Amino acid sequence: MRGRLDETAARRCFVTVSALFWLPLGLTVAPLVLLFTERGMSLTAIAGFVAAHSITVAILELPTGGLSDVVGRRVVLVAAGVLNLFALLLQGLGTTAWELTSAMALMGAARALSTGPAEAWYVDTVHERFGRDAELRTGLARGETAAAAALAVGTLLGGALPWVLARYPDVVSSLDQATAGRVLPLSVPSLLGAVLEIAFVGYVLTALHEPARPQTTMSQTLRDIPCTVAEGLRLGGRDTLIRRVLLSAAAAGSALAILELLTPGRAADLTGAAASGAVLFAALACAGFVTSALGSQLAPVLARLAGSGERAIVMALGASAVGLLLLAATVTSDGAVAMVAAAMGYGLVYLGLGAAGPSENDLLHRRVDSSGRATALSVQSLVLQIMGALAGVTAAVLPVGPLPWLLAAGVLVTALLVWARPSGPPERQVPAATDGASHARRP
Repeated sequence: MRGRLDETAARRCFVTVSALFWLPLGLTVAPLVLLFTERGMSLTAIAGFVAAHSITVAILELPTGGLSDVVGRRVVLVAAGVLNLFALLLQGLGTTAWELTSAMALMGAARALSTGPAEAWYVDTVHERFGRDAELRTGLARGETAAAAALAVGTLLGGALPWVLARYPDVVSSLDQATAGRVLPLSVPSLLGAVLEIAFVGYVLTALHEPARPQTTMSQTLRDIPCTVAEGLRLGGRDTLIRRVLLSAAAAGSALAILELLTPGRAADLTGAAASGAVLFAALACAGFVTSALGSQLAPVLARLAGSGERAIVMALGASAVGLLLLAATVTSDGAVAMVAAAMGYGLVYLGLGAAGPSENDLLHRRVDSSGRATALSVQSLVLQIMGALAGVTAAVLPVGPLPWLLAAGVLVTALLVWARPSGPPERQVPAATDGASHARRP
């Protein structure tokens, strides 16, 4: 590896890449739907834009993970940054349905490309420098902390920037004239995000060095990607621990989908109006990102206190399940005590899921090698998204009240109980692969 980064430098690069990738996207969390509405789009059209994003991610998630394992981490991250750059420009300047649909589809493609390469690069770097028994959890935790913190900062900044600019109409007017009437105050967070994407691409090109990969023809590369994807899909079928990681991803996706679906309505009911409820939900979303970051930061400490990563996951998922039970218990109450309990429950969900993630991925990386690492992360992400979609649809048809919250809690408890069972060999005793083509480490 050129420059042979030490562990601290590799961790710093991973944290910076994570923050730079998610900060531009965080800028769009608060203003995006309002921007689409200002462009004259109906709620049906906006739902179509979101669907374009989700469908694109689902279609490309596994192939792009395989692409990263075959052609390298850096080139895929650069491609993700470039696609996000064009997506954010289209979001900020687009005025027609097809432009905004294209923007969301491009962002979906970038999201699929970004799943796994940075984390896989970090693990590859640490393993090459220090061996497969090197400690990973701290670096993974700091990467997740950086991503959540960047989303929190971006959400606050993206929500405040249009409000500030609305008080300086001359600035917006000059931008508007320069772009033939396409810039609104709500557009500026997306355009600022596009500028930050340039910084992201530049940093990836200059800071992330990886070993040279074997030279292959384009036809060989295209043949290798399906094989890598198929191997990734077989991981859960032959490795008990990886099945547990995937089940945890499914449980987390279900819980988050139900939480994000039901919380805006509860916020609106609490404030008495949809607009004020949206402001409250934006504040809650930011608080959720901050709490998730705190949970990720605490993951190594929790693992040491628990005695192993697996027991730490049990404790973390248990905290999230308790949080959902608190939300279920307070869904029909509106007193001060109920509001405090609901806020505690909301925080516990994110704190627990944030704390579970680094330990889950630490265990995952001890079961896969470099040739299938990004694919394994893509499988994990795809499971989370699919189960989140199914849980959201299920929760939408259930009666209003505690039942949807209890469903989410039940899914997390199921995952918790699976982790509570003994898994066999200690997590650090990872046997060598039986051959160089194997993408998994058998327990």
